[in-house]
Amino acid sequence: MLQGTVWLSSHEAAPQHTRHRPEQTLLYQIVEQHYPRFLAQLAAEDRTLPEYVQHEFSDFLKCGRLEHGFLRVRCESCHHEKLVAFSCKRRGFCPS
Repeated sequence: MLQGTVWLSSHEAAPQHTRHRPEQTLLYQIVEQHYPRFLAQLAAEDRTLPEYVQHEFSDFLKCGRLEHGFLRVRCESCHHEKLVAFSCKRRGFCPS
C-alpha cells in the first residue's frame, strides 16, 4: 500500500473534502457482486474478456479504496488530518 503526507501551510485554505466511498454506490456493488461470477462463466465457456477490459474492472474495484493506497493530508496550523484515497484515473465507467 502506498501512502504519503501532504502539508498545507497556514496561509492556504484547506478545501473541504468528503471522502468518496465507492463501495456504497450501486454500480460498485453490482460490479463487485457479479463480476467474479461473470469471469467464471466466461472461463467455463473457454472465453475471456480483452485484457484492457479486465484491467478496467479490476482498477475500478480498487479506485477510491483506502486499502489500495492513500495520501494523508495534514493542516500545518491546526494539525487536522484527512485520508485521501487514490483514484484509478480511468476514462471508462469510473466516476472519479
